[in-house]
Order: sequence, then C-alpha cells, then structure tokens
Amino acid sequence: MAVSIDTVYQKVLAIANKEQRGYITPIEFNLFAEQAQLDVFENYFADLDQAQLTKGVSTEYGDMVDTLAAKIAPFQQFKVAMSAVANTNELTLPTTTAVHRLGTVFFNQSGTTYDVEVERIEINDLHMMERTALLRPVESRPVYVYKSNSVIKLFPASVTGNYSTSNVTCNYIAKPTTPYWNYVVVPQSAGGNEYPLHDSTNTVNFELHPSEEDTLVFKILELAGILLNKPGLVGIAAGKDKDNRNVQIAQ
Repeated sequence: MAVSIDTVYQKVLAIANKEQRGYITPIEFNLFAEQAQLDVFENYFADLDQAQLTKGVSTEYGDMVDTLAAKIAPFQQFKVAMSAVANTNELTLPTTTAVHRLGTVFFNQSGTTYDVEVERIEINDLHMMERTALLRPVESRPVYVYKSNSVIKLFPASVTGNYSTSNVTCNYIAKPTTPYWNYVVVPQSAGGNEYPLHDSTNTVNFELHPSEEDTLVFKILELAGILLNKPGLVGIAAGKDKDNRNVQIAQ
C-alpha cells in the first residue's frame, strides 16, 4: 500500500494554481510532504483512542476501530532484537527501522523457553521498588526505564547470562519512511525558464493507506499556506480537509 507522491504533488500544484495562490517548489513540497505524512500518521493513534471510547454499533466494513487498526498494521514490528548493549543493562532500541512508538519489551530469561514481559516504570518509582522486597525487580519480573529516546535501562541491572541483543526484544510501531519527490531540471524551450520534471528514480512514495491521498493534499496545502504566508491556501485546505475527515468518519 502506498500513495503516489507524484499524484499528490500534481494535485497540490493544480489547486494552488487554480486558486492563484502561487507556485510550490519541489524543495518546499518535500519539506511539507514529510510533515504532512507524520501529522496524518500520528492522528491514527488519537483517532483510534477516540474510536475505542465511543465504539458502538458497527457494520462488517464500517468499524472505525478496525479501519484505523488496519492502517497502522503495516508499521507494526514484532519481537525485534535490540541493536546494542552498553554498561550491561542499557539497551539501544532497534535501528532496522525508526521506532515511532515503543510497545511491549520482552526478556528471555536464561534456562527458559518463553519470554517475560518487561514492565515500563517511571524513574522516580525505581528507588522505592528496589527498597521493597515484594516489588524489587528480579529476572522473572524485570522492569525498564527510559534513559533517552533510543535507550532503555533494564533492572535488575545484572542477570544470569547477561542482557544481550538476542534475549531482549520488543514490539514497536515503525516511523513511515520520509517521502521524497525526485526530479531533474530541464529547459522549457530556447530562452524559456527551466522547470522540474518528475524522476521516478530515487522517488519515495508516501507509505500511508491509499485512502489518505486527499488528506495529504489538503494537509500540504495548509502547511504551504502557513509557512509561505499564503493565507488563502490555509482556508481552502482546512475546509476541504475537514470535509474529507467527516466523510471518512461517516463511512
């Protein structure tokens, strides 16, 4: 599943030209495309939370929770190995794809054939837990805290056989690949201006569900209107984006 970035760009240019709001260069478009994709992607999670709270009667093909889960599913990664270990208990999150949201962390205790779930706790709770016999982290009930956006620390700090990239894994939501409209500059005619022509080589399409094509168009127009000081585009895009989202919800 993907959305053609060239199709989105041509629609953006067509609407901007129709409304006489100016030209959006490929460099500007690529910047807006990346932000638009992340905005739409992040909305999946907020919309999913809201849909789960308000879940009511649904049809086989009209369940909003199922629809949003299906849009998120291609980005789900399961039990991926950590990429590095430092200071015995500091583990770097997987780097095979960028981690957008970390899910469950697992630890395979030495001598067992199953994984145990590593509970995430807040750093200020760790001291209290380590001083309490019933709550103290042990190999069969480990915990972790964030050290940074990409590094977690597991406790107990040492375990039988040590922590490794093979015995600590995690589920996560991968960040969509940054879209990119690749182009070459060609002369228009003798004495004319040069113009960009789409080059499919090294072009990266949007990774979102095909139904998001119009949403991406309107979101990019909105960003262009804000950042390029073209307020007319903001109003046009915001109105159409709202109508588009209402249609999706109604479906």
